Amino acid sequence: MKMLRSLSILLLLAGLSACSSMAPKLETPRLTIVSVGMTSGDMFSQNFLVRLHVQNPNDRELPIKGIDYKLFLQGDSFAEGVSSRPFKVPAQGETEFDMTVRTNFVSSLGRLLTRLNGKKRVEYIFEGKVMLESGMIRNIPFQESGSVDLATKL
Repeated sequence: MKMLRSLSILLLLAGLSACSSMAPKLETPRLTIVSVGMTSGDMFSQNFLVRLHVQNPNDRELPIKGIDYKLFLQGDSFAEGVSSRPFKVPAQGETEFDMTVRTNFVSSLGRLLTRLNGKKRVEYIFEGKVMLESGMIRNIPFQESGSVDLATKL
């Protein structure tokens, strides 16, 4: 009886090991900011439309249900939240996606304007996780950085 139990446990562990080695490995999609434009605002809060370019290096489609993000501009926290608008990125393809971001003047926009000091480009860090609709892997962490020209974007 002990031998049967030991053999059963051994087979179960071998099966779990095989399953984990067959689990799909997903590469992190690349999310770059294409543009940022203010859509509305008052003294207390502002809404921005952030356009993202998403590249999928994987050999399967990514059904994205949302993005949990933090956005830093000029090294300072600008906005954070969750975008829950679903979209799909084709296998080894790319797409663009619009996301509404809300800030508040005192904590974000005011500091950004001070730091820009007349510059036309802003440096950004965009980090968080891409949340998938289905599959064994549901969240893919990401961190991207770059710059966007504010001369024609804001």
